[in-house]
Amino acid sequence: MALWEKTVAMALVVVVVLVCCFIAKTEAFPSSSQLDKISRLPGQPQVGFQQYSGYVTVDDKKKRSLFYYFAEAEIDPHTKPLVLWLNGGPGCSSLGVGAFSENGPFRPSGEVLVRNEYSWNREANMLYLETPIGVGFSYSADSSSYETLGNPVLEFATDFNSRAEFIWSHGLISDSTYRMFTSSCNYSRFVSEYYRGSVSPICSKVMNQVGKETSRFVDKYDVTLDVCISSVFAQSKVISPKQVAETIDVVLDYELLDLEIPTITIVGKLIKAGIPVLVYSGDQDSVIPLTGSRTLVHGLAKQLSLNTTVPYRVWFEGQQVGGWTQVYGNILSFATIRGASHEAPFSQPERSLVLFKSFLQGRPLPEAF
Repeated sequence: MALWEKTVAMALVVVVVLVCCFIAKTEAFPSSSQLDKISRLPGQPQVGFQQYSGYVTVDDKKKRSLFYYFAEAEIDPHTKPLVLWLNGGPGCSSLGVGAFSENGPFRPSGEVLVRNEYSWNREANMLYLETPIGVGFSYSADSSSYETLGNPVLEFATDFNSRAEFIWSHGLISDSTYRMFTSSCNYSRFVSEYYRGSVSPICSKVMNQVGKETSRFVDKYDVTLDVCISSVFAQSKVISPKQVAETIDVVLDYELLDLEIPTITIVGKLIKAGIPVLVYSGDQDSVIPLTGSRTLVHGLAKQLSLNTTVPYRVWFEGQQVGGWTQVYGNILSFATIRGASHEAPFSQPERSLVLFKSFLQGRPLPEAF
């Protein structure tokens, strides 16, 4: 997945990402209010680290508040970095998807929680923030705040148009449909028309054919997986009940919206400020294909005059190839996670943890086993 998100579908932004994005700091985290301390989540196993959740008011006048969930590092939290996790989409919950489906300390199992042995709080203090206002448990008491969320007519050409080649190369569409999908109406044009509320006949024809050939029985977030009931349904059983909501101190009435402006320019500014950035992609994701992300990272490196410091190569998790990576100027890194879906820590948790740990330690991904 890319560090910036360019899709209205669920996507991860890690600032370091992410993607999100993730930003890691080596300083100790500030102490949290005891009022926000979670004694124990319903159905949670016994753990040795502290958890906190609550609201941060960002606009008193409009009564806008962001919800956060914080999980201390399992060992020596005061010496471990602080990582901010922001799920993308926009409109995707950092709590429900990020913490409880991807890299948080727990995974839902029926109506209880079980430990995630590849949780990222093994290596860092994890802070999950529901953003922007209107996503998940974050809210505004002033309804006008929701009207300015995002631009419904966005042009994400590189990422969106890479989808055609990805699904064609994986055998999901025919040669003739691929030609239509790249010449008659590409995906970025369809998205732009869709959010203007007027889809042209040719785009309707192309997208209907693409949908017919790919079928609804293929998971677009991981084209290799058999279709099954997503764990999202399982985690909704854990997060949604009133008992749990009251435990983590949330407002129960909220509205989910989506669409924000892409943040590729912000990524460039982070790099110019000396902040290392990692952009990673699950290589089985057709929603934000690795080819689009890789092209954008290469373009950003060229724009910033960053030379290649680690040529494109494989990296290892144990004795298996974990993916491929390339590093520019020792500050901008790209990596794929082999066999991973759109939510890489969910589908390939061990490989994702290797990638995360290497980045935090400022080391290249393992070159040998």
